[in-house]
Amino acid sequence: MTLAYAPTAQTTTIRNDWTKAEVEALFAMPFNDLLFDAQVVHRQHFNPNEVQVSTLLSIKTGACPEDCKYCPQSARYDTGLEKERLLEIEKVIQRAKEAKQVGSTRFCMGAAWRNPRDRDMPYILKMVEEVKSLGLETCMTLGMLTRDQAVALKQAGLDYYNHNLDTSPEYYGDIITTRTYQDRLNTLENVRAAGMNVCSGGIVGMGETVSDRASMLVQLANLPEQPQSVPINMLVKVKGTPLDSVEDLDYFEFIRTIAVARIMMPKSHVRLSAGREAMNEQMQALCFMAGANSIFYGCKLLTTSNPDTHEDVMLFKKLGINTERTRDFSDEAHQQVLEEEIIQQQEQASGGNDLFIDATKPKVAARKQHVTEA
Repeated sequence: MTLAYAPTAQTTTIRNDWTKAEVEALFAMPFNDLLFDAQVVHRQHFNPNEVQVSTLLSIKTGACPEDCKYCPQSARYDTGLEKERLLEIEKVIQRAKEAKQVGSTRFCMGAAWRNPRDRDMPYILKMVEEVKSLGLETCMTLGMLTRDQAVALKQAGLDYYNHNLDTSPEYYGDIITTRTYQDRLNTLENVRAAGMNVCSGGIVGMGETVSDRASMLVQLANLPEQPQSVPINMLVKVKGTPLDSVEDLDYFEFIRTIAVARIMMPKSHVRLSAGREAMNEQMQALCFMAGANSIFYGCKLLTTSNPDTHEDVMLFKKLGINTERTRDFSDEAHQQVLEEEIIQQQEQASGGNDLFIDATKPKVAARKQHVTEA
């Protein structure tokens, strides 16, 4: 017998006054107790068996002037990444349509820029308008934004803007020197002031300490308004970047970070983001139990590989998870997509050698691509 989901009457209070000592104490809790507390908070604000699904597309790849040590898109590092110009609007729209067909409800577009240039804004605004017209939620990550640029994006229909803090203020200078922590906070303020939803999180596994992870979450939770979406990325080490040989993060520490983020930011969608390809099904299941309720579909993120769509569908089926849907994405259409994906996976398992599909090209075998966190 399956019990129906019903939020409790007493829900966790949203706090913007967390201290680092309090958060370090959460990280130090016994693992089972921490996950239990996170699950209780999660159930107070969300259906625990629903996960929001997004697709991420790089609309301009490589040649970024920043020196983020984790990023293969930086022009300062030789990672073998092929540089690409801003994608044509028609190609972006086609990818958005394909993303909707495989069940994504939000389409995220990322450009490897320090900040958008005035000459690029008309194209960017047109992309937002066209994707929005498909009935998808829209998200962009374009670097730093001025107040006027944020207002223009909001007026074009942009729902979310992603701008990660990446790490703690204390560790930030060891990772990035070409923009300040305050620069990032200023962009988030411009996004909030324009009325858009904020998507902001960070990357763990870059050699930071537990104290750094606690400090990063304090910064996010204590913003004037907590981010609506909080991506927690596990570093994907790319050869040629300064972090390509950093020591691997213990997986339990990653799961703890998800759980602490859920406890601190009860109403935020906590996204299990980059690094999922290295996680087995059991680890991902623990992340969902810890409070993660958002993922990216597709064979790659901006420049790093990601589990294929049909693998996510099969995992969701095993766990009894459904995807959150936009208002115009019917239950019947969603069920049809799931059934088609499962049939295709079963056919591939019984014969043939095409084990992977490209989420942007349904029913066509995808080549594995290595191209950053968002």
